[in-house]
Amino acid sequence: MEPILVIMAAGMGSRFGGLKQMTPVDQAGQVILDYSVYDGIQAGFQKVVCVIKKELEADFRAQIGNRIAARCDLHYAFQALDDLPEGFAVPPERKKPWGTAHAVWAARQEIDGPFAVINADDFYGRGAFTALYDFLSLPGDEHTHGLAAYRLKNTLTENGTVARGVCTTDKTGRLLTVTELTAIRGPADSPAYTADEGKTWNALDPEAPVSLNTWAFRKSFIDAIGLHLSEFLERDMPANPEKAEFFLPGVVNARLAAGTDQVMILPTYEVWHGVTYRADLPALQAALCEMQQRGVYPEQLWK
Repeated sequence: MEPILVIMAAGMGSRFGGLKQMTPVDQAGQVILDYSVYDGIQAGFQKVVCVIKKELEADFRAQIGNRIAARCDLHYAFQALDDLPEGFAVPPERKKPWGTAHAVWAARQEIDGPFAVINADDFYGRGAFTALYDFLSLPGDEHTHGLAAYRLKNTLTENGTVARGVCTTDKTGRLLTVTELTAIRGPADSPAYTADEGKTWNALDPEAPVSLNTWAFRKSFIDAIGLHLSEFLERDMPANPEKAEFFLPGVVNARLAAGTDQVMILPTYEVWHGVTYRADLPALQAALCEMQQRGVYPEQLWK
């Protein structure tokens, strides 16, 4: 089966201050997702699944989807609060989405083979898509997955803190753990994180591999997500029904700890560009302009 590209585009950008997925990032009015799909197609992906909110479908199709659909096999999946395993219900106080692992699970009807997962609001660079596609295109064990891991120093912003999944690996390049740190700051040569709202800061290795939700999963991982979603709803959600989230790294860690799955690190030397904050936008625009001048991208991606 040909690898599928799954793009998680259902979340609102709270730190950015708006819906990042639909914010133009160049003079042609294109958005980050345009570049991700373009790079994905260049790497070899043909089928793309966008996970969005149902209420955004019309705007998403009009502003992004229709132009992309002309160049790839585009499908939609809808992340909804009430899309839960049988026997579970949404707590009355719950308003926010269930998290990244739930977003992928929402696309389960569209996933019939190996699949890559990315965020809609991160500019990853073509090298990441090539690493994901090449890994998934090779024959492999159904329980051996991949992660296109970045160097931490290449994923920071000058405008505040970022959340990153910091990875530990063994000597063979297999992932041992991925730890979500939600407040990492630069500078690039001496990053640090805080777990107590800035009272103390702990140094991190700038060369440490980190996850930006650039995963390469075999189809079996969909069933694993469903299994752990039920566990999350039974065990973790009742303690914080309003805000508890079901994240992809949590599922990965559970599978690694159980010894049922393994994840290979796919080194990625691209520099991340994103819009975690609105102040990040000019730097991304300048980077894209420079890449257009070098011929990496045409000014009109879909012309």
